[in-house]
Amino acid sequence: MAGEYKLLLEGAKELVLVCTQGEKYLLEAGMQHLAVLENASVVIGKDGYIKAAGDAKIIRNQFSGASFEKTIDCSGKCILPGLVDAHTHPVWAGDRVHEFSMKLAGASYMDIHQVGGGIHFTVRHTQEAPEDELFQRFKQRLLRMMRAGTTLVECKSGYGLNLETEIKMLRVIERARRELDIGISSTYCGAHSVPKGKTATEAADDIINFHLPKLKELELNGEIHVDNIDVFCEKGVFDLNSTRRILQAGKDMGLQINFHGDELHPMHSAELGAELGAKAVSHLEEISNEGITAMARAKCAAVLLPTTAYILRLKQPQARKMLEEGVIVALGSDFNPNAYCCSMPMVMHLACVNMKMSMKEALAAATINAAYALGKSHSHGSIEIGKQGDLFIINSPRWEHMIYQFGGHQEVVEYVIVKGNVVYKNNSTLDF
Repeated sequence: MAGEYKLLLEGAKELVLVCTQGEKYLLEAGMQHLAVLENASVVIGKDGYIKAAGDAKIIRNQFSGASFEKTIDCSGKCILPGLVDAHTHPVWAGDRVHEFSMKLAGASYMDIHQVGGGIHFTVRHTQEAPEDELFQRFKQRLLRMMRAGTTLVECKSGYGLNLETEIKMLRVIERARRELDIGISSTYCGAHSVPKGKTATEAADDIINFHLPKLKELELNGEIHVDNIDVFCEKGVFDLNSTRRILQAGKDMGLQINFHGDELHPMHSAELGAELGAKAVSHLEEISNEGITAMARAKCAAVLLPTTAYILRLKQPQARKMLEEGVIVALGSDFNPNAYCCSMPMVMHLACVNMKMSMKEALAAATINAAYALGKSHSHGSIEIGKQGDLFIINSPRWEHMIYQFGGHQEVVEYVIVKGNVVYKNNSTLDF
């Protein structure tokens, strides 16, 4: 096949396709049979999309008359789809390192929240920070995520609470979406906490009557683009009724529902998400049996966050039960000042050890299923013809080393590629 192409990845020891039939997501049974090829190659076109993925000899013959802008010899290495981080809070100022010692001494998340720490501490610093300062901090966090193999990341606002700061955060996310290589799914999370001096009902009224109309105006003007709406549905934060009102208002203006639920207390958030047609619900440490059944039936993804349960010493989400009952299970880092983790390989490792997922299940949850949770599995999450050329290469003969080597991604990840462009080349990789 003659012609000019952007990139040839040639002769990988293993090529992890994840899917081969255009699946939008994988359930438990499908996760056990991830598509993995040996001695395989990938071709990415000048438009940044995958043109071929398969046996190296067949592709060599098929593209014998073609020219490539770049060729990477992948002998002895593995190619995987770019990782998808389905839940992050990466735009903020004011770290909370001082609160870590409080947690270690036994203070709970809500103990810290109620004395003005937690979200409110970060809100104060984020409100005061100049927009460019927020962008520079955000940019460095995204680059760290990308170096660990993440090529698509969900990014929330939510440390503003007032309209001015929420818009500032969304502008920062929009700037990164336009200027940086990493893919971004933008989430409005103005209902992350109830502002001081307001009730949940008053805060919901403010969001519905003022925040959302302003976001729609900015979207129509081309100033920002928002994909999802989020609410922290929790005891002492937004109750079920306020959550329903905000999420429905967001859905009515075209936003995907993707929200926090059933984290610290059983709130019936999972049932609400299924009822409203949510794309995903995150956390779910306290999900009910009825909630699991409802999410499975509604094809609403469960975005599980192993880092949060680990750091806050919460009970682990019921990943096995969800998988067994037909829930679409995805993973996210929950990167935020309370859970400072930029690495999806570490998230997968924790999912395997603490949530009893297999490595195949964890990889599917961090690729095709995480992409589904963001409404992006048609273009991301697997290596298939027609999908965006987002992938990464590890310097190991078996793909499992990415999860097995806990904290070792700095040496294991050799290349990260977005739309067929090499956006990261690691010059310090070591043999496995």
